[in-house]
Amino acid sequence: MNEEPHIGKLIKEELARQGRSITWLAAQLGYSRQYVYKLFRRKWIYTDLLLKISDLLDYDFFRCFSNYRNSKKKDEKP
Repeated sequence: MNEEPHIGKLIKEELARQGRSITWLAAQLGYSRQYVYKLFRRKWIYTDLLLKISDLLDYDFFRCFSNYRNSKKKDEKP
């Protein structure tokens, strides 16, 4: 079975993949760098913030949860 997505880790990985800085994300969100570091440690965040981050990074983080849900359903079928 797949592991449940950890949204903070996924955001951090995508930010790095795109070569964008934490300072850039913090400025785009209107938060401090310290807040962004805290986001990276979170397993979940509010959907409105996740949507904003998805738009900024042009990445559908919601799909990660859909994929997890679908794979979990497959694993539960007899």
